[in-house]
Amino acid sequence: MTASGNATTDDDPAERRPERAKGGYRLTSQAGHLLRRANQRHLAIFSARMPDLTPRQFAALAKLKEEGPASQNQLGRATSMDAATIKGVIDRLARRDLVATEPSLEDRRRLIVSLTPQGAELFARAAPIALEITEETLAPLDPDERRTLTALLDRIS
Repeated sequence: MTASGNATTDDDPAERRPERAKGGYRLTSQAGHLLRRANQRHLAIFSARMPDLTPRQFAALAKLKEEGPASQNQLGRATSMDAATIKGVIDRLARRDLVATEPSLEDRRRLIVSLTPQGAELFARAAPIALEITEETLAPLDPDERRTLTALLDRIS
C-alpha cells in the first residue's frame, strides 16, 4: 500500500529504476560517483606515466601548442579552468620556463601566455605519452564502446 492507501503495482516507475530497487539512493549507481571513480583511475594512470606534469599543466601546454599564444583568461576558458586555477598553473609553468608571459599590446592589463622552446620540447615528448594514457584509461572498452563513451561525455560536458 502507498501512503494514500492505494496498492502499488508493477507499473510504479520508482520500482523500475535500479537506484530505487533496494529501497532508495545507492551511491555506487550514481553518475557522479562513477565519473569520479573513472577520473581517479585516469589520474592515477596519468601521474604514473607523466610524473613531470599535472593533467592541468599538460592541458595548458596542449592548448598553447594547438592554438598559439593566448590570454590567460582565454587559456583558462579553453582548458575549462577557473581564473585562480589557470593563474596557478601558468605561474608554475613559467617558473619552469615552459611558458612565457607578457602584457598584451592592446590591453596592458591582459597577460599573454606562450610556449617557450623548452615548453614546446616537453610537449613534443609528452604528447605521445598522453595518447598512451588515453589508451590505457579506455583499455577495458572495445573500440565501439570507446567512441560511444567519448561521444556521451562530450554531450554532457
